[in-house]
Amino acid sequence: MGDEMKCVARINGQKYEGKALLETSELIFRGLQSRVKISFAEMKSVAVEDGELRIKTKDRAFAFAVGAAAEKWRKKILHPKSRMEKLGVKAGTAVAVLGDAEAEFAMELREREAEIASATADSNVELVFWFVDEKSGLNGTRKVAQKLQGATGLWIVYPKGKKEITENDVISAGRKAGLNDVKVVGFSSTHTALKFVIPMESR
Repeated sequence: MGDEMKCVARINGQKYEGKALLETSELIFRGLQSRVKISFAEMKSVAVEDGELRIKTKDRAFAFAVGAAAEKWRKKILHPKSRMEKLGVKAGTAVAVLGDAEAEFAMELREREAEIASATADSNVELVFWFVDEKSGLNGTRKVAQKLQGATGLWIVYPKGKKEITENDVISAGRKAGLNDVKVVGFSSTHTALKFVIPMESR
């Protein structure tokens, strides 16, 4: 989930009320009379003027009245964090990967010089990435949670926009396993990642 704000949008000169949502690689506006999705890649210019985030694409002009957040959003669009930065993976971070990770993610871990452990029970593991494709896969959440130690973070990565497994399903599974959900990021164009940790009082 990205930054979301109620605002008035001007789209090719027409005004609409709704909500603007700044995601990892796109800006989405949802109103009763207009819905648009603008990927960062198609933005030709991004500027801030009079509290508006003004965006131009090849054939359209947009202005989103998000006030003080406009400059922050402009910077996020022009200088987006890498996936590794969003997930908290630094050089030397010990990670464990469970499930079927995409090849590109595995390559990014190697390029980041992360230390990939063979098991989640390794006391040096700082982050666990668990890839779950459907709700039934969440049945193993408690088993995975029991292997976490101290401040180790568990990222559950799941398909987004699918009824077979929703954000509520993932959050519920994590909480039932005794974990706290602390962060959500857009993992890719097709997947979302939710981070869980052991509550402070239980470490």
